[in-house]
Amino acid sequence: MTRTTPEQTKLLICIAHPYRQWCAPPSYYERAQARWPAMRVVNLADYAAIESEIGDADIYAGSSLRPQQFALARKLRWIQTPSAGVNQLMYPELRSSGVIVTNARGVHAQAMSEHVLGMIIALARNFPAAVRCQAKHKWAQDELGDRPHMPRELGGQLVVAIGFGSIGQGVARLARAVGMRVWAVTRSGGVSPVDAGEADLAERVLPSAQLEAALAAADFVVLAAPDTPETRHIIGAKQLAAMKPTAFLINVARGSLVDEAALIEALGRGQIAGAALDVAATEPPPASSPLWDCEGIFLTPHLGASSDRLWEREGDLLLENLERWFSGRPLLNQVDLARGY
Repeated sequence: MTRTTPEQTKLLICIAHPYRQWCAPPSYYERAQARWPAMRVVNLADYAAIESEIGDADIYAGSSLRPQQFALARKLRWIQTPSAGVNQLMYPELRSSGVIVTNARGVHAQAMSEHVLGMIIALARNFPAAVRCQAKHKWAQDELGDRPHMPRELGGQLVVAIGFGSIGQGVARLARAVGMRVWAVTRSGGVSPVDAGEADLAERVLPSAQLEAALAAADFVVLAAPDTPETRHIIGAKQLAAMKPTAFLINVARGSLVDEAALIEALGRGQIAGAALDVAATEPPPASSPLWDCEGIFLTPHLGASSDRLWEREGDLLLENLERWFSGRPLLNQVDLARGY
């Protein structure tokens, strides 16, 4: 694909979201404009003008571009998304177009890894139950300090990471620092060259065909896999039944990876010890959702990637990829459009 020069380039940015932390601050586009004054940079505060601006854009930075909007993008050559997941862009027209898609893989890894470690500690030490007791003015020392709810130490406990990219490896690094053991499950049982830097963080890397065997051994199961048709409900009734009654499930990937009805039923039966969810199938869950009131669930409102350093890292990635674009070098984080991640 022929690259443009800064003078030839229109960069269209539209990173708008109902939640403020996912809206790019002015520095995100101001840094790009200052670095390449000859480049035309158009920043949209919302999607109202996307159809009038996308037509002559060479590069688009944004999370969403619908098929009818993409059809108008006659000059588009590259999309940079501020998210790691790109499922919203994987429609046939884009996949077959030759347009390059790059994502934010690695940008969220540190924050999300720390979030997962916090969830692991919270579940192991009964923090969610303690907070619920506090709300009831109940001093539950005996209840929460004795079996079957006795707080556990993490040393020697086994974390199984389903998905072993930058987030899975970040979780492994922190888990090992507190004495935990780590296995990983990937589609092939290997780690892609892009993510292979610290593959030795896991004692074992198993293929998805051996998922249930890995679940049976796990003390903590961490979902960090991409949202694809193959991963939808990767954790359902059968997989939950394979887990130990003392095991915990943690999901920081996408709500679609878990069959929530099966999870609620499994928790009611005591099939697993509990679950920590940073994502849900519907966000926010409706008021009637059992996720709110299930005592076995520790729910955080999709905060895993939130960080005081988020947009600094996002801006660094955009500038680095723009440097690579104009110099003809390979872009970072190019998405495999056949796989969808």
